[in-house]
Amino acid sequence: MKARVILKGLALILSLALLGYLFNASDLGNSVNEAWIDARVRGHGLNGALLFLLMGGLFTAIGLPRQIIAFLGGYAFSVWLGTLLGALAALIGCMLTFAYARLFGKGLLRSRLGERAGRFDRFIHDHPVSMTVLIRLLPAGSNLLTNLAAGISSIRPVHFFSGTFLGYLPQTLVFALVGSGVHIAPALKLALAIGLFLVSGVLGVWLYRRYRHGLSLDEKIDAVLDETVPSSHESRH
Repeated sequence: MKARVILKGLALILSLALLGYLFNASDLGNSVNEAWIDARVRGHGLNGALLFLLMGGLFTAIGLPRQIIAFLGGYAFSVWLGTLLGALAALIGCMLTFAYARLFGKGLLRSRLGERAGRFDRFIHDHPVSMTVLIRLLPAGSNLLTNLAAGISSIRPVHFFSGTFLGYLPQTLVFALVGSGVHIAPALKLALAIGLFLVSGVLGVWLYRRYRHGLSLDEKIDAVLDETVPSSHESRH
């Protein structure tokens, strides 16, 4: 796995940790809190949670980072509830994008994502749930493009959504922890989040290399992970 992938993830964690500090220590943080999170979500019970799910689902459906939703979930709720709601919000976004591709986008997307969808089909064919979990654990690739490619593939929605939710949980926990107000030393909390991020990423890469069986999910992912891209002949086996 290339160092820039790790550095990109760590930079996102550090930037969100800084944002969390600003939430609590500056006037900018107060205005952000009052403008949305504190005014409409935090402390508003079920209505706040539902609004968070709606906002998070729409946010991720159009391709914006699900890690930010996880961070806001940790800030608005708690580590564990924020993780659950953050993962559910990202799953809702996944469902919306998947449904759009499956119901309306096949003709439009086939010419642009047909090869990616074919690779996805071959990759998940034998074990759709576990291989979807593996894809979500990888610290590289596009969440939006994966959802679109899955929508025009042959995978059953229940398999894709269940694997997606399980695969989302580790990174969601990391960023919910960064955003939370959990009462441990900030440096320790940040170190724990970084450690969990690295473990999740390394696990995803290890599983990908172990269980790909000569298949390629995406040439760009293979390049980022320093993998040799299989030839079209190899990918058919």
